[in-house]
Amino acid sequence: MNTVKQSRGWLISSLSIVAILFGLMTIKEGGAVLLGSEAAVASAGNYVPFVLWFNFLSGFAYIAAGVGLWLQKRWAAWLAVAIVAAIALTFAAFGLHINSGGAYEQRTVIAMSMRTVVWLVIAGITTQVLLRKRA
Repeated sequence: MNTVKQSRGWLISSLSIVAILFGLMTIKEGGAVLLGSEAAVASAGNYVPFVLWFNFLSGFAYIAAGVGLWLQKRWAAWLAVAIVAAIALTFAAFGLHINSGGAYEQRTVIAMSMRTVVWLVIAGITTQVLLRKRA
């Protein structure tokens, strides 16, 4: 039983580190463009402002979820679910933007796909581990 508990702890701790690092990178990259770093704005190309703002602000939620996961708080699993739902909605709105002929970068499609997968995994695992009924 202790081994199972330890493996759960290791898994959640690993996911929390991923969430925090992902959040820090998201804030750094999005902030560089939003704060007007010439190099970052130039390399961003045809970025979509609402996607950029969403990603930047969601970075703070990623960090909060990561800290909550590190502490093995049940609310962090719910936050992970909310994050993946918000990413999916933003991704869908981004798809509508593309479908209506809006300019975009292919790397945004790749990045949003990666965010979706990462947070689906985090939410899926953490809900199973942290929200499972205690026996």
